[in-house]
Amino acid sequence: VQLQASGGGLVQTGDSLRLSCAASGGTFSGSAMGWFRQAPGKEREFVAAINLSGKITYYTDSVKGRFTISRDNAKNTVYLQMNSLKPEDTAVYYCAGSQYFDLWNTIPKYWGQGTLVTVSS
Repeated sequence: VQLQASGGGLVQTGDSLRLSCAASGGTFSGSAMGWFRQAPGKEREFVAAINLSGKITYYTDSVKGRFTISRDNAKNTVYLQMNSLKPEDTAVYYCAGSQYFDLWNTIPKYWGQGTLVTVSS
């Protein structure tokens, strides 16, 4: 599965942004999907995951209530809607795919290239 992330950009504190990740070359609907991020000088961290059907989601605590992950299996695309953005959300965001839903505990098999999100104060 090849993953192509897009939608990053420069926004201000409190703004919203939606990231997209288009999948090709594999069984998208058979993969749990997720988003990770890596801030400057920090390790990559898990952000959100969604199961095959899209009915179950999981978030890291710092984004709960602000970020929403969703997927459209007909379009082979997973989204990350980010609201109430904060400067600490600044990072390169990566989409990932896995046969396991618990992406926060496992290493995803598929990775997209990153898309940079910068939140100015």
